[in-house]
Amino acid sequence: MSKVGNMFLCCSSSNKYNRIDEKLGRKMVEVKRNLAGHDNFKSLNGIILRFPQFREGLQNIRGVFAQYDEDSNGSIDREELKKCLQQLQMHMTEDEVEDLFHSCDIDGSAGIQFNEFIVLLCLIYLLKDQHSPTKSKLGSPQLEATFDTIIQAFIFLDKNGDGNLNKKEMVKALNEASPFERSPARITKTRFREMDWNNSGKVNFREFLFGFINWVGIDTDDDLSLSNEVMGHHDIV
Repeated sequence: MSKVGNMFLCCSSSNKYNRIDEKLGRKMVEVKRNLAGHDNFKSLNGIILRFPQFREGLQNIRGVFAQYDEDSNGSIDREELKKCLQQLQMHMTEDEVEDLFHSCDIDGSAGIQFNEFIVLLCLIYLLKDQHSPTKSKLGSPQLEATFDTIIQAFIFLDKNGDGNLNKKEMVKALNEASPFERSPARITKTRFREMDWNNSGKVNFREFLFGFINWVGIDTDDDLSLSNEVMGHHDIV
């Protein structure tokens, strides 16, 4: 099991994620409905081939992370998170801030590290109400474009539009592509297992984000080996 899966498993008996995951589920249903007929991806390969662009976009968050990590200790604590939310004009109750903090602090270190901060920022972007269509939610159109593309990747895999992924949907997603673009079933099942950390058979958007960031490999070249593996095999097994 991956490091991310192990950390999730340690917390699998807790219900502290439920409220924010339910909000995310409803939001993803809404986004999929609004984007109906405007799919950005046609195959899992199409997502994987974007990994270098995803990595570049997510690396740009390091500057944002450093800005809010005021004591430069490599993690963002609760007080620093509150200042971050204030700066982004994200109005939340104390309970909501705690939910957000706990949902991203998956290793239980009482601090949001860089990879966790990427997830946190994407959740803020997704949940934040947009009052002005011309005003940027996060102050960075480039970063928001990266998050939009990741959201579209999730939506491509969420075939029934219920805001969660299951293994059948991922198999259906790969089978909808042309024979020359179909991803090997073993690759799809491996990717799903890495996200389904509690073996529930379902993956919500938060879980997908942690798994997706792990695949992209912010500090590694894992995407190159993964892309080569997928592109080198077109048979469905």
